[in-house]
Amino acid sequence: MRDLKTNVDQLNQMILEGKTLEAFEKFYAEDVVMQDNDYPARVGKDVNRQYEETFVNGLTEFRGAKVLNTVISDDIAAVEWWMDFTHKDFGTRTYRQLAVQRWKNGKIVEEKFYYNN
Repeated sequence: MRDLKTNVDQLNQMILEGKTLEAFEKFYAEDVVMQDNDYPARVGKDVNRQYEETFVNGLTEFRGAKVLNTVISDDIAAVEWWMDFTHKDFGTRTYRQLAVQRWKNGKIVEEKFYYNN
């Protein structure tokens, strides 16, 4: 579990430093399944990479983010985030988000995001 905590901490730090796409390449498995709330799941690293690139490239202003809480148990990590940004498609957003991750062999194989729209 120590290695998992190290990986989660490093992933979070990279996101806080604006290295979201680099973190994605480093920590996400080729067969990763990602999902936002109850929207359809996105399967595979290529599909999810495109989704992440579209999100990052659509940011018009990033005012901040903080990790509020992290819980780690076995192969699961849950990270509560606070984020404040403006996006060309979503407008101004200030909210909390919970990311629940399942890790295997040092990579995220499943991640689901919970947040209010």
